[in-house]
Amino acid sequence: MKQHVALVGILYMLGGGLALLVALSLALLGVGALSLASADAARLAGRFSAVVFFSLAGVCLAWGLANVLAGRALRRWHPLARLAALVLSIVNLFILPFGTALSVYSLWVLLHDETRRLFEAGSQGAHP
Repeated sequence: MKQHVALVGILYMLGGGLALLVALSLALLGVGALSLASADAARLAGRFSAVVFFSLAGVCLAWGLANVLAGRALRRWHPLARLAALVLSIVNLFILPFGTALSVYSLWVLLHDETRRLFEAGSQGAHP
């Protein structure tokens, strides 16, 4: 199960990295919408679009950072990493299709009895 936990950690970091790229692209779209807001005809639409893009970028930024940090903590066998990854897995279930696949695999690995024992042993000072 150690290899599976390591793979889940890598997958969480990769998924988080992709979410950070989405956040960057949404922020750039927000900048573009702000540039359109300077025109008289599209002022309201440009500002509204910029607010929506920047809001979505903030959500993606937070989600990406949470996934990267959880994956990093899993790879380091941090005691709370398993719990954090389980919480993220529940939300990832609704991100079709890749988040769902990651969640199913993560739940299978992290809810396994052997994995639970490995993290309990790791929290008592013994590194698995």
